[in-house]
Amino acid sequence: MELIKKYFPDITGKQTSQFAALYDLYTDWNSKINLISRKDIHNLYEKHILHSLGIAKVIRFTDNTAILDVGTGGGFPGIPLAILFPDCRFLLVDSIGKKVRVAEDIAIRIGLENVECRHCRVEEEKRKFDFIVSRAVMPLSDLVKVSRKNIIKEQQNAIPNGFLCLKGGELQAELQPYKNKVVVYELNRYFKEESFDTKKVVYLPL
Repeated sequence: MELIKKYFPDITGKQTSQFAALYDLYTDWNSKINLISRKDIHNLYEKHILHSLGIAKVIRFTDNTAILDVGTGGGFPGIPLAILFPDCRFLLVDSIGKKVRVAEDIAIRIGLENVECRHCRVEEEKRKFDFIVSRAVMPLSDLVKVSRKNIIKEQQNAIPNGFLCLKGGELQAELQPYKNKVVVYELNRYFKEESFDTKKVVYLPL
């Protein structure tokens, strides 16, 4: 929790208690379903929650922004972002039903009223959103192919609507088709922990 407060000192008491509740909830679920490597659960705040919040260092979503989290797994990055942006609307989708149930249960238990979870492939989702977020779910070109239909044209944020993807490692080949449009934000500019040395937010406006 200290990490969250270090980088997001303005969070409210309610947000603090919601973030604090995540450790026990994810630890409990992780003992039943392998969401996070057992060795890694102790690094939940650094490697999963703070990592998800890297998107919030790139954009502060305006109120009423609609965000689609594709391949959310157990709720990353959607749940941490939904805590941080309570006046935005989040839809978390995943093709693996048991993972969606975890995300849904955690959202309910911490009182997140701005989150909906759906067990489906993104191809089946027809609604429109301002942004699509994801965390290492598929190559960018594949994500664009299956979900660009879900991005609305009307703008309401400081940057144009599009994709905000958490990625790591060497991305040159993956991003080549978008080289004139894509913007890469190195997360070690914002977070000093070693695990962020190769982590990035990739922003592709549409």
